[in-house]
Amino acid sequence: MNCSLIISTYNWPQALRLCLQSVANQRQLPGEVVIADDGSEKDTENLIKKFQQKFPVEIKHIWHPDEGFLLAAIRNKAIAASSFEYIIQIDGDLILHPYFVADHLAMKKEGHFVAGSRVMLSQKTTANLIQHHSIDVKKYGMPRLDTNTIRSSFLRNILALRYKSKGKYRFYVKGCNMAFFKKDLLKVNGYNEAFTGWGSEDREIAIRLINGGLKKQFLKNSGICYHLYHPSSSKEKEIKNEELMRLAIETKSTWANDGLNKYLHSYLHS
Repeated sequence: MNCSLIISTYNWPQALRLCLQSVANQRQLPGEVVIADDGSEKDTENLIKKFQQKFPVEIKHIWHPDEGFLLAAIRNKAIAASSFEYIIQIDGDLILHPYFVADHLAMKKEGHFVAGSRVMLSQKTTANLIQHHSIDVKKYGMPRLDTNTIRSSFLRNILALRYKSKGKYRFYVKGCNMAFFKKDLLKVNGYNEAFTGWGSEDREIAIRLINGGLKKQFLKNSGICYHLYHPSSSKEKEIKNEELMRLAIETKSTWANDGLNKYLHSYLHS
């Protein structure tokens, strides 16, 4: 049982280095890594090439020119390029707990997709980790009193279908920590590329997956990952994106008109 690990990135190779170090440190490695690069400059490409030479699994680098914040599009291209039936999706500013992939695969279940949490690191801790090329979060400043740092298979199993599953949290997800069967992403045509700029593209795909009959499992107290500090992204498109999300709820949408299918032929035999 294995998976494709998709990592989105944009012009932060220092963080991507730590992310890839943490992937190589997994107790259960993914079958491949697919880097979804939203137009980074040459230093990111150079870093990826260095890792490709020594990494324990194949790293694919999927890149398109920098034409603004096009996360939905680059994730669709990475999904199309992926080789395995199951996809774990993260961002390149995360350090993964050594059991991150194993925990996700333990939750793999037909008819479901997975949404996870993240532990927010301070600016000081982030700076120290980057300076020392270290993924040892405990050494440089594990957050206190954050229940997301607690790994427990007992709690994971109890909370999977109960935590943030109803009411205003029904569609709650964080795109930096999710997992799906590839066939389920194909059924909804992946991400909706009407979303440009920061915000809501992750919740909108969750809405369409749930409208299509899937259930959300929340990966609580497992699949732990640590989010490196950075200033917030520009939210100038937030209102427009939230309107698109509400439209998916109101229309009970299950399909992205501008989505994944246009890339499938390009990556079919790559």
